[in-house]
Amino acid sequence: MAPRVAGTITIVVILCFFAVALTYAVGGGFGAGELALCGVLMLMLLFLQLSHSFPDWIPPAVPFRRATLALQAVLTFAPFALFGAAWLGMPGFLAASSLLVLRSAVGWTVFALVIAATGVVQFAVGYGVGQLAYNTVATVLTGLVVYGLSRLSGLIREVQAAREELIRLAVTQERLRFARDLHDLLGFSLSTITLKCELAHRLVRVAPERAEMEITEIVQTARQALTDVRSVASSYVQMNLNREVDSAASLLRAVGIRTDIRVTQEPLHSSVDTVLATVLREGVTNLLRHSKAQHCVIEASVDGDTARLRITNDGLRDRDSAHCPDGEGVTGGVGLRSLTIRAEAVGGRLTSRVREDGWFELSAELPSHPPGTPAQDPATETSGRETAEG
Repeated sequence: MAPRVAGTITIVVILCFFAVALTYAVGGGFGAGELALCGVLMLMLLFLQLSHSFPDWIPPAVPFRRATLALQAVLTFAPFALFGAAWLGMPGFLAASSLLVLRSAVGWTVFALVIAATGVVQFAVGYGVGQLAYNTVATVLTGLVVYGLSRLSGLIREVQAAREELIRLAVTQERLRFARDLHDLLGFSLSTITLKCELAHRLVRVAPERAEMEITEIVQTARQALTDVRSVASSYVQMNLNREVDSAASLLRAVGIRTDIRVTQEPLHSSVDTVLATVLREGVTNLLRHSKAQHCVIEASVDGDTARLRITNDGLRDRDSAHCPDGEGVTGGVGLRSLTIRAEAVGGRLTSRVREDGWFELSAELPSHPPGTPAQDPATETSGRETAEG
C-alpha cells in the first residue's frame, strides 16, 4: 500500500509540472501543428522521466539508462530553438534524471551544469537578468522535488521488500525452531515409549507386576511428551537436566544397558539447563538407534564458569562415521546440527569423537552463566534444588 501511494504522489507531481509547462506552450501563440509537436515531445520526455524515476516499472529501459539520459538532454535543449521561453519548464526534469541515473559526484556535477545551461538559454530566448533568479530557482526546485519524490518512492519500495523478506525469514526461523524443538524433545520420548511398550508386551505374561510398572512409566513419559509439545507451541521450552538424567537412566537400564551416572546437583541457569538436558536426550536417543552399547556413562559437572556434560558408550557401530558431524550412523545428523546451534546460541560448543579406547563420546561445554544474563537465575536455582531434594 505505501509504495503504491508514494508512486502515485510522485506521478501526480510530475504530471502537474508537465501540465504547467504545457500551459506555457498553449499561451505562447503557437499554431496547431507546433502545439501537436510540443505535446509529442513532452510525452517522450514524460516517458523518459518515468523510466528514470521508476526503473522497476520499465525494466527493458534499465540497461540503457545513460543512453536515455542523453536522449532526454537532446529533447530538453533542442526544442528551445522552436518553442523558446515556453520550453523553460523542461530542464528541471533533466536535472532530476541526472541525479537518478548517474553516480553521486557525477550526478551533482551534471545537475549544476544543467542549471547553468538553463541560465544561459534563458538569455537566448529573450529573458533578461531580472528573470535569471526566478528561472534558476524554478529549475532547481523542479529537479530536487522530482528527484526527492522518486528516491523516496524507491526507498519505500525497498523498505517494503525488506519488511516482506524479514517476515519470510521470521516464519522460516519459527518453522526451523518448531522442527528442531519437536525433534529434540519428542525423539527421546517416543523412543522411550516404543521401547518400554515392547518390553511391557514381553513381560505382561511372565512378569505382570514388572509390566505394570513399565506401563506406568509409559504413561508418565507420554504425559511429559504432551507437555513438551505444548511448550513448543507456546515458544517456551524449559527442561531440567537432573530430571532428564533420571528418565535416561530408567530407559537405558530397562533395555539392559549398564549405566553409570555422575551428575552434579548444582542448580544451573535455565538456558544452560535446557541445552544440557536436550543434549542428553539426543545423545541417549542416538545411542539407542545407532549403537550396540552395553555400557554407558553420563557425567555432568560445573567447573568454575563452565558447565560440562559428557555421554560415552562402548557400542559404536561405525568408527569412520564418528568423525563426520553429519554422519547419521553415529551422530544423528539433523539432531547433532540442532544441538550445535543450541550450544552456540548460549556461547558453548558441542563435540563428538571416538576415544582411543574405542568408546564414542558426545560432550557439551557451556558457560554456566551465558553472556547477557544475570549471574543468578532464581527460577532455575529453585528448580535445581527441588530436583536434588526429590
